[in-house]
Amino acid sequence: MSSSPIRSGVPLSAALVLGKTPSLKEPCLLGDRLYWLEQRPQEKGRTTLMGRPVGGGEPQEHTPGAWNLRCRVHEYGGGSCALGLGEDGRPVAVFVHDGDRCLWKLALDQPGAEPMRLIEPTGERFDGALGGGLIDGTRNRWIGVLERGEHDQLVAVALDGGALQSLHQAQDFCGYPTLSPDGGQLAWVEWQQPCMPWERSQLWHGTVSASGCIEGARCLAGSGPADPQGISIFQPIWAGDDLVVASDRSGFWNLERWQEEQGRWEPLLPMQAEFAMPQWVFGMSTHAWDGEAIVALACQQGRWQLGRLAAGRWEAIEQPFNDLAGLCAQQGRIACVASSPTEPSGLLELELSRGQWTHTPAAPCPVAPDALSVPLELWFEGHGGQPTQAWYYPPAGGSHDQAPLLVKSHSGPTAMARTGLNLALQFWTSRGWGVVDVNYGGSTGFGRAYRERLDGQWGVVDVADCSAAALAVVQRGWARADRIAIEGGSAGGFTTLAALCFTEVFSAGASRYGVADLSALAEDTHRFEARYLDGLVGAWPQERERYLERSPLHHADRIRCPVIFFQGLQDVVVPPAQTEAMAEALRANQIPVEVHLFPDEGHSFRDGATQIQVLEATETFFRRHFQL
Repeated sequence: MSSSPIRSGVPLSAALVLGKTPSLKEPCLLGDRLYWLEQRPQEKGRTTLMGRPVGGGEPQEHTPGAWNLRCRVHEYGGGSCALGLGEDGRPVAVFVHDGDRCLWKLALDQPGAEPMRLIEPTGERFDGALGGGLIDGTRNRWIGVLERGEHDQLVAVALDGGALQSLHQAQDFCGYPTLSPDGGQLAWVEWQQPCMPWERSQLWHGTVSASGCIEGARCLAGSGPADPQGISIFQPIWAGDDLVVASDRSGFWNLERWQEEQGRWEPLLPMQAEFAMPQWVFGMSTHAWDGEAIVALACQQGRWQLGRLAAGRWEAIEQPFNDLAGLCAQQGRIACVASSPTEPSGLLELELSRGQWTHTPAAPCPVAPDALSVPLELWFEGHGGQPTQAWYYPPAGGSHDQAPLLVKSHSGPTAMARTGLNLALQFWTSRGWGVVDVNYGGSTGFGRAYRERLDGQWGVVDVADCSAAALAVVQRGWARADRIAIEGGSAGGFTTLAALCFTEVFSAGASRYGVADLSALAEDTHRFEARYLDGLVGAWPQERERYLERSPLHHADRIRCPVIFFQGLQDVVVPPAQTEAMAEALRANQIPVEVHLFPDEGHSFRDGATQIQVLEATETFFRRHFQL
């Protein structure tokens, strides 16, 4: 028997809000079934393939036991599993198993079928990283991305197994291949250093020959490093015979259709809304073709909505969720991952003809709706006096001028503060804290100009905006000025440390695998982000002095408040040496420091036990130093 939901006034435990609820990713409608990936923190972050009948029914785990579906391309991965129909018309999955990094095939309509390895490892593991693929049923093969050495390439392997076939060598990076319905055309995205894909990227297109090779590869849209206008391309799809993509050449990621005869792109729905996300990983989807119309997710002023293109206009689809991702569609039915401020993340299915929807949460919400803190939209003057947005969550019992305040600086720094139910955030409000989740300059969801506020200004604009958000809450009488903490992970960890260095707003901080030394990061990080700081800070090493000016490690003597650190020792994005050096510099200055190291964790923490420990230790640390 399930326990009753927790009512208002009861502090939530870390074990209740973290460590058990799986993350749902990349739903896919295929025939009469809905499939999705489920990452389980209670199994140390193992990801497995799940499926069930369309419209509901008992879920089935297709990759039980030790199978762990994980792509390592560009370190951040995504797109570890491709689903489709083989040449015999039967459903099949091809996935990357993290144990050997090889591709495996699984027949989905054969209960108890064992996966078959398609390629053999060169040693214990495959030499290179594979992922982001699709099923080419016409030729009975998988097409995807191989990252090996300093370049990506599109490759193929037969569903019966065999050697990898090279289809196209990218100049630098590539991803998001999509095959036309007749199998005769392939489109994909490419980008080159020093640009990140959300800064400048291109749509490429080629024909697929009878032998399966790509011929006549050409660039159809977007921009490269030398082009005068920065244009980003996201998620090409085929809407029938039409090639559709999200392009931000208008200043917002809007949908456009390629007109082959005219040799130009036709805007489908000009709106001040984002129909895309920053391409950190493979497998993201914000638009799809249901067989008759394009359905899409659109973000306006930080809120997501679901709709379709009807007669050249946007037609919103009524449903109660405003945090949406992973859209897929098939024959008038759509599915995505959905949540709201009071509803946990789950699978949303909707039948377009009748407008009927169902929502299946990944796990029941253990908190009663009236005990949840609902976000209030907060606009304030950020860096340079520019309008800047955040979400403010009042503490349990309501806002007051003695409440402690936690400022959250998101990662990326291109991510965005979203509105879906976050129980880890409710952990704080249930304990009397207010929380402000800041969409500082550089965040997505507000157009390219908002995103470009951070160009060359990382460590300046984000710090100023997080500080201004905190002061705006205090000025409204919602928090106590000497009890403000700031926390963040990765890029948010850098913002946290920089805010502690260069402002006097905060009285404590928590950094999870945060950047402490920009120059060290520029010299020692993985390929995907090797030149990321060129745009965020300046050209390296020409702008070395700017790197030193903004690095918290070189100004550790300015920090006068306690700091707690969390670091995975397997992290190749922000090496552990960054955290160790920063903590040691603070200790030398007699600043209270606490460091938690996790031998089996990388960049971001996947194990539920780790997540619980981090939340508990952070709250205990802040409470002790704030004398709460």
